[in-house]
Amino acid sequence: MALLDSLLGPITRIIDKVVPDPEARDRAKLELLKLESSQELEMLQASLSAIVAEANSADPWTSRARPSFLYVIYVMILWALPMGMIGALSPGTARAIGESMSAYLNGIPEPLYALFGTGYLGYSAMRQWGKTRGSDR
Repeated sequence: MALLDSLLGPITRIIDKVVPDPEARDRAKLELLKLESSQELEMLQASLSAIVAEANSADPWTSRARPSFLYVIYVMILWALPMGMIGALSPGTARAIGESMSAYLNGIPEPLYALFGTGYLGYSAMRQWGKTRGSDR
């Protein structure tokens, strides 16, 4: 897609210089724009086909993998509420729990955090795209 975008401007300038008839020039530019949008559509369909296939899978583990992973992360974030209560009642216990949780979370490899961020952003972007198209509710 980026290659086609970078070629579109020079090609239209060449069409302007080579094709003398204004009507034929406009038709050639229109065909070029149609080619660009059809290629973009094909590339978008190819990139989304794996996500759509997983979402439409009859296997509940496959179709619910992304939302389930997000729920696990939500639970980890919400764990801060009981930790606040423990901290109010027993600061030493809360400190020990916090230090052990920090040691555990620091032990998780950085690529897993990147995977989570990519999955979260991709999932939320696809949900928003589906909502704007009207296919998701």
